[in-house]
Amino acid sequence: MKKIPKKYQPKGFEILHEDLDLIIGNKAPGVLTVAAKWENENTVHNLLNQYVRKGNPRSRKCVYVVHRLDQATSGILIFAKTEAVQHFLKDNWKSTVKTYYAIVHGHLKKKSGTISSYLTEDENYLVHSSSDADNGKLAITEYTVLKETDKFSLLKVNLVTGKKNQIRVHLAGEGHPLVGDTKYGKSSTTQKDLRLHSSEIEFTHPHSKRRMSFKAPVPKYFRSLIEYDY
Repeated sequence: MKKIPKKYQPKGFEILHEDLDLIIGNKAPGVLTVAAKWENENTVHNLLNQYVRKGNPRSRKCVYVVHRLDQATSGILIFAKTEAVQHFLKDNWKSTVKTYYAIVHGHLKKKSGTISSYLTEDENYLVHSSSDADNGKLAITEYTVLKETDKFSLLKVNLVTGKKNQIRVHLAGEGHPLVGDTKYGKSSTTQKDLRLHSSEIEFTHPHSKRRMSFKAPVPKYFRSLIEYDY
């Protein structure tokens, strides 16, 4: 695919790949994936709908949500161009490999491991973790420590399941909240950007059935804390 000029790219979403079935791109931090109660226009979903309609108000073209990223999280997102493609990707989501970079406070005792719990969301949109199988949906997060500094640790995370706020809740539950996470961690006047980035995704293409992989570069503020060959 030819590189799409920046002026045609939806603001806050750099398109990395587009074909007849898919649009794959890098979401900027601070941009919503889909509409929320407080915002329904400045979302990746809405901007991509406008993009595929190419300014034609009568067009019914639209894109379909396959998965989501938290507003403060940056990185790879996939959108489908048809409902059939959306269903195929969701039906095969267990075979999709989702890799994240996360910077957390402190040093984990175990340098690699798996965090497993059941997650529920309350009326204030806060997600809670429990060991009770009757209380929530199973969430599994695998992690490996890549590098440590005096105060922080860089982790590579494999998201086995994809539940809302999963990585943030799991790591906070281990006593190592993400840097910049005021929702589940601690407020900071110096580190306001959430250090969570969806860096790579590998999946089976719905048409060719070939495995495909795409990467999105980390935001600059990751390197301001930990220099690494991301």
